[in-house]
Amino acid sequence: MAGKRRRVVLKLSGDALGPAGGVGIDIQRVTDLAERIKRAAVKDVEIALVIGAGNLVRGRTLTRQGINRTCADLMGMLATVMNGLALQDVLERMGLDTRLQSAVEMNTIAEPYVARRCIKHLLRDRLVIVAGGTGNPHFTTDTAAALRAREIEAECLLKGTDVEGVYSGDPDADPNAELLPVVGYTEYLSRDLKVMDATAVAMCREACVPIVVFNYKTPGNIERAVLGENVGTRIEGDCHAGG
Repeated sequence: MAGKRRRVVLKLSGDALGPAGGVGIDIQRVTDLAERIKRAAVKDVEIALVIGAGNLVRGRTLTRQGINRTCADLMGMLATVMNGLALQDVLERMGLDTRLQSAVEMNTIAEPYVARRCIKHLLRDRLVIVAGGTGNPHFTTDTAAALRAREIEAECLLKGTDVEGVYSGDPDADPNAELLPVVGYTEYLSRDLKVMDATAVAMCREACVPIVVFNYKTPGNIERAVLGENVGTRIEGDCHAGG
């Protein structure tokens, strides 16, 4: 009997593709990231990747500079497609069968995102990069990742960030802050923890989709997270599925 397939949504910041402390796309960093994703894409593991746009456009920064919030978010959604194209190109040159889908229709560049089509690609052992956010302004790419995890019935949402996981306080400001190996959805929301967007956490709570927050920069962590090994912080527990 064939082993059970594992399906995950992997959310990575656009900063993972950009130059350190700068703006743009650093192909060497894209290549390094792609190599790690390829190692994680083993047999019977299905990966849908949601990428941010912080290396190219930050909506909040543009808003502070006077750009209308809706316009700034639309620019960020387009930037996620640019990141997706860069990552797709490198992954395909490494021999990984990849599809780029976008919630914002641009048929000459990417497939339109359709959950059923995404699932079909995953079942055919293709890695799917889902860009364009939710397709609507005023939502983060964290929320887009939570939405996709629910739509494609992913086993887990993996949030790659630049800290080890969820802490009891701000580790930069509080030397006594402790890394929490497990935290409940409601506790995370009631304590107003900031590692992941609250809307995304609430969406996962409604469908009992566990979230793993981990440091993607640590060598081997992407592979371990994708394979379900113990890494970072797991947000789970008091979910509301069916209620």
